[in-house]
Amino acid sequence: MGRWRDGRGMLTVHRRQGDLCVPLEFAVSYRARTRGLLGRDSVEGALLLSPAASVHTFGMRMAIDVAYLDRSLRVLAVRTMEPGRLGLHRLRSRHVLEAGAGAMAGWGLVAGVRVSVG
Repeated sequence: MGRWRDGRGMLTVHRRQGDLCVPLEFAVSYRARTRGLLGRDSVEGALLLSPAASVHTFGMRMAIDVAYLDRSLRVLAVRTMEPGRLGLHRLRSRHVLEAGAGAMAGWGLVAGVRVSVG
């Protein structure tokens, strides 16, 4: 998992009713993680921040869904955050997925679900 680079890929959500593929952006450099979704009005698919155990939405223009992932890419928790909020630091979290508010519920992304990226 340490071989990722900033750029584009695909997120696969492994669900009981079948896998779902979603466009993904990787933000693994310090600069890309710091920038995140700041200054954007939307995101196509999801953004993966790695390593990350918490996020904030200060300076964001939109509400976002945040999924905290452990080392094996299993979802620990999913939260919706309005702009101007500070998320809690999650123990065991190694990566964070961000998407537009409401997107993750539509994908079936809930605690316990495993994802893969590529």
